[in-house]
Amino acid sequence: MRTIPDFARQRALLTPGATAFREVASGRTWTFEDVDQFAERLAATLEARGIAEGERVAVLCHNTPMFFALLFACAKARIILVPLNWRQTASELRPVLADCGAQLLLHDNATSSLAAILASETGIERLTLDECETLTARVSPRTDRETTWPSDRVWYLLYTSGTTGKPKAVVQTPGMALANYINVRQATGISPEDGTINYLPLFHTAGINLHALPVFIAGGTSHVIERFDIDAVIQLIEADAISAFFGVPAIYQAISLHPRFASLDLGRIRHWGSGGAALPDNLIRAFLAKGAVICNGMGMTETGPCAFLMDRARASEKIGSIGKPQVMTEVRLVDASGKIVADGAPGEIQFRGANITPGYFNNPQATAAAFDGDWLKSGDVGRRDADGYYYIVDRIKDMYISGGENVYPAEVEAVLHAHPAILEAAVIGVSDAKWGEVGHAHILMRPDHALDEAEVRAWARARLAAYKVPQHVSFVGEFPRTAAGKIQKHVLRRTTTA
Repeated sequence: MRTIPDFARQRALLTPGATAFREVASGRTWTFEDVDQFAERLAATLEARGIAEGERVAVLCHNTPMFFALLFACAKARIILVPLNWRQTASELRPVLADCGAQLLLHDNATSSLAAILASETGIERLTLDECETLTARVSPRTDRETTWPSDRVWYLLYTSGTTGKPKAVVQTPGMALANYINVRQATGISPEDGTINYLPLFHTAGINLHALPVFIAGGTSHVIERFDIDAVIQLIEADAISAFFGVPAIYQAISLHPRFASLDLGRIRHWGSGGAALPDNLIRAFLAKGAVICNGMGMTETGPCAFLMDRARASEKIGSIGKPQVMTEVRLVDASGKIVADGAPGEIQFRGANITPGYFNNPQATAAAFDGDWLKSGDVGRRDADGYYYIVDRIKDMYISGGENVYPAEVEAVLHAHPAILEAAVIGVSDAKWGEVGHAHILMRPDHALDEAEVRAWARARLAAYKVPQHVSFVGEFPRTAAGKIQKHVLRRTTTA
């Protein structure tokens, strides 16, 4: 498809009075017509302030329906939106603003102090979202605006976490959004009757695309929580407001530790999805025991993000699988020489399809390095079983070599997660004079449980080959995490001495 109809306009034509968003804290609702009309006026407001087609507007905010109105406004005005990570410092965000060349910074009241520092240090103009709302009331929307968007036009930029170096701006397009909607809908069956929770941060692909934007396109409702609040999540589940849920492992962990988990009726939710990192088997089984079939998935910012999502029918049978590639995504597994591997053999997961990013904004070198021809290189090692189901083995960069043997930390972590006293584990490779590298396990204990290093190693030794058993064990109070809940192993490597 060369062009795609304006999502907000089409949804407003189909179901103008239906609820698109509900702010949980205030109870305020936005209909699809509200979203489209506000987006039209906001687009005109940005244009009136001199923001030209192709220029960038940055936004620094917690979760709010206004973000999605802004997202659609930028599409209408052909302006590129750049969501910023409100967890970062001004020194971390300055290079991002310089890299994208944003002309305007929009922000909410909660991030005013950070926005003020950025404006002072960079000279960028700033406006609060409240000021935007006031300004839009004085502006008449254009009547000659295009009603279709080029499918390959740059819509918004999502900056990667920069764990391997300078952050890169991953281009997102309307075509990617449509392909992601198709993939999510096929995997979850979302419809206008569905409700979801929007709580994952909006500077991350999951906050926008899992499942808020697909649910919007489908005509359903997103219940917006400003930031993750476990009590608010539990209340929405108990109120039967949610039928399609997506969470990262840290969220599922928080639900399982909530005092009301034992009495919670998880069968109320029709579809449970998980991604961002591997979900421990014991956590999957804890939810299964309460009638919740969690479907693991896998994707990247560069894949829009949904590429894999396990089907509910076989999720309990194939625990640990991320499922099969969804309809808009083609996948292959290749070895280091680029040769396709056989079923059961490990290989790098590579993607091709309509949901794949065209590359990194103003960074042709990074774009060229990310692709093998038209195949996106994921950096993840996976395998496919005889039934066509895929499993993540580990990140290529996380593998270490001990005594000449490849060790994939994910395998070791799965064994440690099976211990009833261990809540979460992260294993990294560290230098060793004898073996070259050995494993160092970082352990987060369950509340009111205790283990010592010898007990951890004995548990692992009974279940793993000797070279895979961590030689070092540390106990932590919490893990450094990304916005998606992934443990930041690069931080552990930096702070681990042995």
